[in-house]
Amino acid sequence: MALLWMVFGGLIVAALGLALYDYFQPRHTVLRNFPLIGRGRYLLEELGVYLRQYLYLNDREEMPFNRMTRSRVYRAAKALPDVVGFGSQHDLQRAGAIVLVNAPFAVLEEERQKPPPMVIGPGCARPMAPAHIFNISAMSFGALSGAAIRALSSGAAQAGIWLNTGEGGLSPHHLHGGAELIFQIGTAKYGVRDERGQLDPQRIKQLAQTVRAFEIKLSQGAKPGKGGILPAAKVTAEIAAIRGIPQGQSSISPNRHEDIANVDELLDMINRVRDVGGLPVGCKLVLSEDHFLFELAEAIHRRGLASAPDFMTIDGGDGGTGAAPEALADYVGLPLLGALPMAVNALMVSGLKERIRLIASGKLVTSERVAWAIAMGADFAQSARGFMFALGCIQSLRCHTDRCPTGVTTHNRHRQRGLVEEDKARRVANYATHINQELDMLAHSCGLRHAREFRREHICHIQLTGRSLSMAELWPYPPAVYPAAPDQAPEGSEPRPRLRSGS
Repeated sequence: MALLWMVFGGLIVAALGLALYDYFQPRHTVLRNFPLIGRGRYLLEELGVYLRQYLYLNDREEMPFNRMTRSRVYRAAKALPDVVGFGSQHDLQRAGAIVLVNAPFAVLEEERQKPPPMVIGPGCARPMAPAHIFNISAMSFGALSGAAIRALSSGAAQAGIWLNTGEGGLSPHHLHGGAELIFQIGTAKYGVRDERGQLDPQRIKQLAQTVRAFEIKLSQGAKPGKGGILPAAKVTAEIAAIRGIPQGQSSISPNRHEDIANVDELLDMINRVRDVGGLPVGCKLVLSEDHFLFELAEAIHRRGLASAPDFMTIDGGDGGTGAAPEALADYVGLPLLGALPMAVNALMVSGLKERIRLIASGKLVTSERVAWAIAMGADFAQSARGFMFALGCIQSLRCHTDRCPTGVTTHNRHRQRGLVEEDKARRVANYATHINQELDMLAHSCGLRHAREFRREHICHIQLTGRSLSMAELWPYPPAVYPAAPDQAPEGSEPRPRLRSGS
């Protein structure tokens, strides 16, 4: 009994001490006016995120991904049946809803075909021919834990898809499973920089023996116009060694490549990396207008088609695996819904669509969204957050704090313990396989032999009036200004008109 009184008395003394501190502290008005009790307000504010997520918001209200979407990914990752009863809960009459146009006569099983492989960089010494449409987008070791990267690498290898390394350099964790890797060159050039921070051709040559392609990152959906941000709490000794930076200090990449200030310098970099490595080289960017693409097209036609990037990754402004200033995440860069068709049309007008493969990225976590991207003109699609869900992410929105509860984005060993690599690798493979198979199922319903036959007329967009419009009406295919294949106009022909936005 005496011990209980001592504990009770200690709690009273502690509460009084905390109340006195709150009363005299100068920073928080609520705590000065309502000592101790005011702390309940801050507790509720902290817990409000989770209360809304699990108790108050309905299944299709949450952002950035609602509960129904996450549940679909979880079921796919666990290889559970994706079957519903009593009809759809998706509001098909909502303005902005996307509906696939089914055919009166679906394709029979014996009429179906596998999507043909599409070669990236056919003119390279070692071109790339991905086996599947849907792949893993850029996530660096640092942003994600070593355990998460190892599970992604193993799962990607099992599913036969590529894994993008992200801008943090090539780590042993990326190599763990033997997946095909696309090495991303960020603005800080981690993993390919010399002692002065410049591109090191020897590192490119060494990496070319291991990876399958290089991607030069100009910008990403989470933060267009700002470089990668890895908070100090996540810069461990291992990450610091891989990136060549001090341990325990925030890793802030430049907001652009110092040696790329215009389209000609971009093409110089692409060709320099391709000449040294012999692999396909592309670039990743966020779009808000198409002037850049027409300027790039002018430079390519002036220099020759061989100078073009082998692929281009269009990231929607609503992407977001990386830590980002809220103003950039919320208000800069077009979502993929507008950016992708803009990019496709610009490449078609300039005669470069067959030369440059397009990879779509940005909230493409379900099969119908991937089908939309392919129908709009993308050649491949990829996802980062979809595969984070497959790893067990619960959207706690704590990625940048090193306090991820599921071990996906933290370097805390205790929290990583819950992420069992073998199990999560299977889930990654299951999810990728499910999306690629479901893509073909949707295609068959639309009367197509495989998913690569999707075109804009196979997607309808619901308007405010309730009327549905084909994406081919909303985004008409443009007439080509440049010939699709020849590097130069035939002798005696009229000079090509100057490319411009809206041609």
